[in-house]
Amino acid sequence: MIFRSYHGSITSTLSLNTSYYRPSLPTTSLRHSSVTKHPLTSLKFTSSHTNIAFKARAKDTNTDTNIDIDCVGTGTDVECFVPLDGEQEYEVSDQETKSLVELTWEWVLLVSPFFFWGTAMVAMKEILPKTGPVFVSAFRLVPAGLLLVAFAGFRGRKMPSGVNAWFSIALFALVDATCFQGFLAKGLEKTSAGLGSVIIDSQPLTVAVLASLLYGESIGLVGIAGLVLGVVGLALLELPAISSDENNFSLWGSGEWWMLLAAQSMAVGTVMVRWVSKYSDPVMATGWHMVLGGIPLAAVSILAHDPAVSGGLTELTTNDLLALLYTSVFGSAISYGLYFYNATRGSLTKLSSLTFLTPMFASVFGFMWGNNLHEAHVL
Repeated sequence: MIFRSYHGSITSTLSLNTSYYRPSLPTTSLRHSSVTKHPLTSLKFTSSHTNIAFKARAKDTNTDTNIDIDCVGTGTDVECFVPLDGEQEYEVSDQETKSLVELTWEWVLLVSPFFFWGTAMVAMKEILPKTGPVFVSAFRLVPAGLLLVAFAGFRGRKMPSGVNAWFSIALFALVDATCFQGFLAKGLEKTSAGLGSVIIDSQPLTVAVLASLLYGESIGLVGIAGLVLGVVGLALLELPAISSDENNFSLWGSGEWWMLLAAQSMAVGTVMVRWVSKYSDPVMATGWHMVLGGIPLAAVSILAHDPAVSGGLTELTTNDLLALLYTSVFGSAISYGLYFYNATRGSLTKLSSLTFLTPMFASVFGFMWGNNLHEAHVL
């Protein structure tokens, strides 16, 4: 076996020679790279399942010297030590370690739903007057859901089957698709994308409480303090809307109120994911819940004579159509699939806490399109 240690521009090669039979070990390579003047003094790698102990001889090709080293195997691990006094140890393992690229990719998968949601809200805000809020909600769900179902089927994921599977998906669709998207579009009519996303992404407060009650997830003192601070923040978000029009203020006419309802719908939907995933594949369930949840919204859009179903589609520009496609494909299909996939793998509280990124993206891109926040909203 030959191991190479890279020290700056110097390469030291150790050749291990043994004079007896031992179980074959997998090929490994030294992954440690460091700018140092110290030569290699310890090697560690993983072998196949065996227990061995042997002596070997290492040869440093730079100095043409032989060094006796001891190798000890315990279980599946084998360690070889080079007895050089005063020198630094290095460890080598053939166990897979996550590279920088892999860690970056995982981070992108985790954060991208919140980026797509934030930017999709800005796109929705721009096209609502031309299409109608309920139509945008339906268009955001049905095509995206069909796309996600097709993708899941192409990847060989199992189609939902049985009463429990379809009942859970239908209930999930009502709460997280129909209610959430309907409330969201209604709220966007009367508030900015940045402020709306801030209110919607207060849903971790509800998720933390529900996850603690239903799944036993710990909140802790810091979590409780965060919940209290979040409630105070919500109050600051609502007060400017009330104080700006005290005489004519209507709860149902407040965009902030509709956004708060959307937040609670999404929170309940997030907690429901684990229950739904007991009976169905999470990606397949996400796609079908979007399709089923979008059908009632499409019916309401037709009955309400939204501009899009009354000839308004012919007046849409290329940018408007691209905005619609963006909200459906990226703002729903991809983002929902990734979000609920992540929700089945880790802590719901920790995942939902990342939703603070959505208002950040929505505020930044909304500001670029001329949406401004009140001073209390910024606070």
